[in-house]
Amino acid sequence: MNPPRSNCRLHILLARDSSEAVIIKRGPSKQVQLIAWQRDTDKFAPGQWFNGRIYERRCDLSPSGKYLLYFAASHKPPLYSWTAVSRPPFLTALALWPKGDCWGGGGLFIREREIYLNHPSHQMDLAEKNSLPKQVKVARLNEQAGGGEDFPIYHLRLLRDGWRTVDNQESLPEEKINALYHSNLPIIYKKTRPTNARNRYEGANLSMSICGIAEPNNPWYIVEYQVEGSGGAVIKKLGRLDWADWDSNGDLLFAKTGRIFRSKDLIESTELVDLRTNLYQEIAAESWAKQW
Repeated sequence: MNPPRSNCRLHILLARDSSEAVIIKRGPSKQVQLIAWQRDTDKFAPGQWFNGRIYERRCDLSPSGKYLLYFAASHKPPLYSWTAVSRPPFLTALALWPKGDCWGGGGLFIREREIYLNHPSHQMDLAEKNSLPKQVKVARLNEQAGGGEDFPIYHLRLLRDGWRTVDNQESLPEEKINALYHSNLPIIYKKTRPTNARNRYEGANLSMSICGIAEPNNPWYIVEYQVEGSGGAVIKKLGRLDWADWDSNGDLLFAKTGRIFRSKDLIESTELVDLRTNLYQEIAAESWAKQW
């Protein structure tokens, strides 16, 4: 049975070298909020809101979790859309690259202060009155940068963070997933549980299947998850979720209907936070979030 519809959707970015995480909460309506999540204590800190769209699958978190690279659109002049770097859970830009359209955009942190942008060459200039510290390096993702929508950034981020594509008769080969657009579904990714997990499901895999696109009255991507044993047997069907991943300690983390859950044994789960009641409010960036 599918979960009931929620007035918000969640996407989480996990820092790969720390316990930091950032939640991108979309909704209600066309409003987005950032929330900081300290995974070792499961403490949450609400951050700034944005009236518009943040394309969460074109965003990235630096290895330490200190910086967020995000692609946003107001769909209004003067910028229409842009890629920026901020200090989460705030959106105030430390650096901003005007985009002007919604092809490409966003990028990846290659290292803590090295960024690859998914922008064409003519959209690589910083906005006026913006500058970068000398130690921050920025380059284009590749010669084809600036094309596509959520792919290729989302695909490349998944691969970097330990997911792998699964050869499937219905799935696209790797070079097609990385192309401008795709239509053959499902696309299946799997990620093995970290080796420091301590229970009988060592070597389990989290399977993510992108099963559909643009289903009426539902998220743009229809994504289903399940946990499988090392031999492929299904341990637990999770069904449709907003997001799921392994924590660095082997716990299963997942989000659905505006809530975030943690499962230590892969069977029972504990609700960590319910974000459905968060409502829009003006929040100013703190002074530390306005500097590199």
